[in-house]
Amino acid sequence: MTKPIILNAAELPEWTHAELNAFFSVLDLPREPAAASAFLKEHGGKIRGIALRKTKIDAAFLDMLPALEIISSYSAGLDNVDVEATRARGIRIENTSHILAEDVANAAVGLALAVTRDFVNADAYVRSGQWPVQGHYRLGRSISRMKVGVVGLGTIGSAIAKRLRAFGSELAYFGPSRKSVDIPYYDDVGRLARDCDMLILTCPLTSATHHLIDASVIEALGPDGFIVNIARGPVIDEQALIAALASDKLAGAALDVFEHEPAVPEALIRDRRLILTPHIGSGTEETRRAMAENVVDALAKHFGIEGPRSGTVRDAELESAN
Repeated sequence: MTKPIILNAAELPEWTHAELNAFFSVLDLPREPAAASAFLKEHGGKIRGIALRKTKIDAAFLDMLPALEIISSYSAGLDNVDVEATRARGIRIENTSHILAEDVANAAVGLALAVTRDFVNADAYVRSGQWPVQGHYRLGRSISRMKVGVVGLGTIGSAIAKRLRAFGSELAYFGPSRKSVDIPYYDDVGRLARDCDMLILTCPLTSATHHLIDASVIEALGPDGFIVNIARGPVIDEQALIAALASDKLAGAALDVFEHEPAVPEALIRDRRLILTPHIGSGTEETRRAMAENVVDALAKHFGIEGPRSGTVRDAELESAN
């Protein structure tokens, strides 16, 4: 039986590439744009699937792949994919939001606790020897007594809401439409901010959510408010955030993502009211492995290929790891 031809447009672990090659005929996309375009003009007509991570997939890219049936993405976010053009072609899109939701939710709550209780600065306070000299550390804020607005109540947002409920937080959410949940819904993010002590951002990056959290939303949240962003950096207007912090219009923020990664503005780096992490929301060994596995599994399921998780490549790889 002829193996389906797929395009590898992702940097993935070596064992993942071994699996892809075991089950498919794999064509590796050149990194240089001109070479990639020439490559697709030559081979695009026979490509039926894509293993994707960060490569931009726009309508022009899709036009060179007339036989494409499925895109299997390592990431949860699809801001690098023209989703409308893809769906218009009837091309299936698989991502990993269902796999990374738990660890990203854990990270979001960890960041929320870190910024409200000032854990990072408190750690430095002890390590620098200030505790015996200065005495008791300043008080933090209680997330259990806060109203928290979740911006985007999808798979990840719902996992965050579940955890916040266990902490005793009052919840509300904003999104493009109301969901069948017993959490108050806001159709205006500014009004949500005005009624909340904290916003946790989990929404996808789209044209509608680019700079969704702008100066007016930050001002509505107020000088005692907090922002946690584990979505995408450009969901926040970074310059508006910097200006608000400079004017003491926000209590603090915890940011795992930034507008121009990996560049982080010096104003954010210097500000001790912020918790900054390098886009590690899903960054556990277990979840990243499951995400890579899903890239292969989604393709295999689509093409009716039996059991990558129990195939010879997987067995050999697991055996060598023991």
